Amino acid sequence: MNLTIHTSFLPHNDPDASIAFYRDILGFEIRNDVGHRELRWITVGPVDQPDTSIVLYPPDADTGITDDERRAIKEMMAKGTFGNVLLASTNLEVAFDSIARAGAEVVQEPTDQPYGVRDCAFRDPAGNLVRIQQID
Repeated sequence: MNLTIHTSFLPHNDPDASIAFYRDILGFEIRNDVGHRELRWITVGPVDQPDTSIVLYPPDADTGITDDERRAIKEMMAKGTFGNVLLASTNLEVAFDSIARAGAEVVQEPTDQPYGVRDCAFRDPAGNLVRIQQID
């Protein structure tokens, strides 16, 4: 098999704030913006990786969940425990400094983890954890 990661999904609750974070702070391009008002599905991704994307989606639009599940999702998003993504950089310190200076919420400064990686973490406007790992 020849499998690749094509698209992942993260919830959002403010499309404009999400665009500002992923485009203006992380430097991703906006590849698609579909919907109306708050019910928007926004596809973002690294400029030099056209085959890898993140779809920022409105969790309220899922008709297959109950009201209790919808409330639980909103509570988890507010606590920052619902969605997460792991990104990578060849220069973690520069990436961290740039993102922190741009005003992103810092969760963890660059740290050598006991499991063998160096990484840092931020929260996006919806509370999703955005962790960035150092790679060679």
